[in-house]
Amino acid sequence: MQFDLLVKGGEVVDDAAGLSGRRDVAVNRDRIVAVEPDIPAASAYRVIDAAGLHVAPGLIDIHAHVYRGATYWGVDADAVGSRTGVTSWIDAGSPGALSLDGFRNFIIDPAEVRISTFLNISNIGLVGQDFELCNLSYCDVDLFEMVANRNRDILHGVKVRMGVTTVGPNGLEPLRRGRQAAERCGFPMMVHIATAPPSLPDILDLLRPGDIVTHCFTGQTMRILDEKNKPLDIVRRAIDQGIILDIGHGAGSFTFKTAEAALAAGIKPDVISTDIHQLSIEGPMFDMPTCLSKFLCLGYSLGEAVALATSAPARILGLDGRGSLRPGSLADIALLRLLDGDFPLYDIDNQMRTGKKLLVSEQTIVGGRPMARRAAPRRAEWVAAWANAGTITHIIDFQKELFRRGHDPLAMARGCGCRPGGEPQ
Repeated sequence: MQFDLLVKGGEVVDDAAGLSGRRDVAVNRDRIVAVEPDIPAASAYRVIDAAGLHVAPGLIDIHAHVYRGATYWGVDADAVGSRTGVTSWIDAGSPGALSLDGFRNFIIDPAEVRISTFLNISNIGLVGQDFELCNLSYCDVDLFEMVANRNRDILHGVKVRMGVTTVGPNGLEPLRRGRQAAERCGFPMMVHIATAPPSLPDILDLLRPGDIVTHCFTGQTMRILDEKNKPLDIVRRAIDQGIILDIGHGAGSFTFKTAEAALAAGIKPDVISTDIHQLSIEGPMFDMPTCLSKFLCLGYSLGEAVALATSAPARILGLDGRGSLRPGSLADIALLRLLDGDFPLYDIDNQMRTGKKLLVSEQTIVGGRPMARRAAPRRAEWVAAWANAGTITHIIDFQKELFRRGHDPLAMARGCGCRPGGEPQ
């Protein structure tokens, strides 16, 4: 049999499929057709030499922001995917009901990588950096249901960002509306946790089995741990009831302190995602291979870490044909190099751990087609101004003061040196 593509000589990493060790991966059209120890190079029209590399299923990022050019957060999915091994991007609520058509037409359809999304309960989505749930008029469940049911092929559920600067004076009401939308449409919810109020126990009370808590290892005030770094009882109950824990590293949501204490107590994430966006891509998150490297530093094996960004998200979201190198799977493949050395790895609190392994991407293959490695995406013009203003510290200070001043976003904006809407002056 003549193959279209042969990835030869690499170390396969696919624990869920029981595939490991030196194997060749053969592709016809957009499917993997064979994974064997030694497939002759002459049997393929095109051969990629993977000697010295790890061959993994294409990485799946279930918390990303790729609505580039239309939202505050969005990055170029193709440019980043070509450089990181991510073949499937699931946007975490950048589009709302009013902007989903644009997301389909201008982001999903032209993309080389695979893109789908959670739909924000706010119909304006994440056009701005925050406040999308401060106006309950945007949380229109009827509109959500109408739009969602016409676009189910690209949707995975409802996204709700819960945190003081996002919900303002509305407390749990946006989450209650998210719950209504989820039940009407038969969707799970992905719920962002950050800085209280509302409280984490009140949020967890509204979740159901299959819902996703993203930013699960946050160091902010919705931590899953108590002041003694022990898991909250309600968190253990939620996990036992089927709540899914997602990392969602981002620029403000992953701390080694929380991760180490949670792992020591037996609380493990179900999935690793990046929360990649215009700020986090500049560090300390950077990209998916860097996130996986942090879990290698925390004691995970390469197979365990890769599974949390391949087979696990594929299973959780029902992504048939993805997240595996089994014959018959889509030919989405990441070629990764594992470097040895001493590598400083930072969390969002600027705390450093020294990793002995660093994972980097060498090649991304989508549907049997190797992607050309693109230039690093250019940042939006406004990013430098925010970075220079100490954006993340600025936002956290904003969150603390917002509650103290009675949840008035406009008053708070004026009081912390921002224009209404959050732009630094």
